[in-house]
Amino acid sequence: VQLVESGGGSVQAGGSLTLSCQASRYFYSMAWLRQAPGKDLEGVASISGDTSSAYADSVKGRFTISRGNAKNTLTLQMNSLKPEDTAMYYCAAAENSMTPEFGIRADYNNYWGQGTQVTVSS
Repeated sequence: VQLVESGGGSVQAGGSLTLSCQASRYFYSMAWLRQAPGKDLEGVASISGDTSSAYADSVKGRFTISRGNAKNTLTLQMNSLKPEDTAMYYCAAAENSMTPEFGIRADYNNYWGQGTQVTVSS
């Protein structure tokens, strides 16, 4: 299994970025998680099936998780970015099907990408 992220970069506060993840096969449950320096891994958003999703409170209304036209791709649209969004972002997938409220948790995911850095400056 391979998960390959792309789309990270540097942006000013208030800006937008789109992260993409290409998986080697379809997973019913996928997620984006992030880890800032010195902080724990945090679930950002997860999706189950085509549209059922869950978000961390800190990103609700600003981030949108979705499937690409190819069902084995995952996208995270990030708007109104804040300096506190600065982190390494990871794409993850679960072997088992589950609701997005579980899929957003790191311990429920089995496969991980290498990460893509997002840096937001004030």
